[in-house]
Amino acid sequence: MIRLVWGTGHAATGKASFDAALADAGLHQYNLRTLSSVIPAGASLELAETAPDLGPTGNALDVVLARQTSPPGARAAAGLAWVRGEDGAGIFYEAADTDPETVGELLRVGIERGCYIRDLDYGGVETKIVTADSAPDEYTTAVVVAAYGDSEPLL
Repeated sequence: MIRLVWGTGHAATGKASFDAALADAGLHQYNLRTLSSVIPAGASLELAETAPDLGPTGNALDVVLARQTSPPGARAAAGLAWVRGEDGAGIFYEAADTDPETVGELLRVGIERGCYIRDLDYGGVETKIVTADSAPDEYTTAVVVAAYGDSEPLL
C-alpha cells in the first residue's frame, strides 16, 4: 500500500521546521529513503493525511517526497501529482515553491511530460498540494509524502 500523507511545520531552523512537518505527517521517527516516483502495478493508494504506525523507530521507509522549506517570513507549498494506467502502474511527480499556484503549474507540466514518456493517459491525473503560512521569525516547511508500505529494519 502507498499512503499519501502531508504536514506543515515552523521552527527556528530549516531542518527543525522540516522535522516538525514530518511529525505533523506522522513520519518523523523513520529514516526516509527517496524513490524516483514510479508506482508499481497493482499497488493500492490511500490519502491518509497522517501516517499510521509503520514500524519501529529508526527503520527505513521508502518515500516520494515533495518538500519546501522557506526562510522566515515566506510561506511554503509542496505537492504531488499522480496518474495510473489500467494495471495500476503509474508515476508521481513532486514540486515545491513558495506559491501554491506555481506548485500546481509545475505539477501539471511535469506529470504531463512523465505521462508522455511512459505513454500513460494524462486524463486521470490527481494532485495534492499543501501550503504552510509564513511565520515572521521561523522557517516554514510543507511536505507531501507518498509512503510505500511499512518500514524496514536498517540493521
